[in-house]
Amino acid sequence: MTSPIADQVTALTQAMASQTPTDALDAFHAEQVELDAVGVPAGVAAEGTVLPDASLQDAHGNPTTLRQTCAGRPAVIVFYRGAWCPYCNVALRTYERELAAELGERGVALIAVSPQKPDGSLTMAETNELSYAVLSDPGNVLGHALGIVTRPNDRALQAQASLGLDLAEVNADGTPDIVMPTVVVVDAEGVVRWIDVHPNYTTRTEPVQIIEAVSHTVG
Repeated sequence: MTSPIADQVTALTQAMASQTPTDALDAFHAEQVELDAVGVPAGVAAEGTVLPDASLQDAHGNPTTLRQTCAGRPAVIVFYRGAWCPYCNVALRTYERELAAELGERGVALIAVSPQKPDGSLTMAETNELSYAVLSDPGNVLGHALGIVTRPNDRALQAQASLGLDLAEVNADGTPDIVMPTVVVVDAEGVVRWIDVHPNYTTRTEPVQIIEAVSHTVG
């Protein structure tokens, strides 16, 4: 069993402190403080919301839909910012190790979704050796349905640019809009049965929380 995501993030943050320019670190820290202060948006979807059968793309750019990927199964859907996000890599890699097999045995699909282009999805899947579906949601159709779409503030965007990241370039819709890291459990009909939103992108849903939610909602 791997360390909790929170512990891995602590180690990652310490490593980044010595590798990232101070101005960028300050910008990201200020953004995180702001996100903590604002908290979960009031418009986040409630349990009972039916997710739309959005037109998505798989990691090779082939068209698919949410229902097609779920294949009649309940699902755990992980919304993440992109392959460029180190915290997302930690989370999705941990879900592969801690969740993928158990969810498969329970007949529950595990799906990761981001607004990035398919090549970013492929990078995420290959870098972390993910066995589950990694999909692109151009225009954040699912993200908007859940009320979790956001955009880094100007200072954070400038800091990202200084590190060589252009969100409008990596995202499928050409905007810097991303999603708050979120885990959603849906039943076989696509109805939200549990949702956990993390406005501060350095925090994530732990595997044990997901297994507990699955056990109490879809079996």
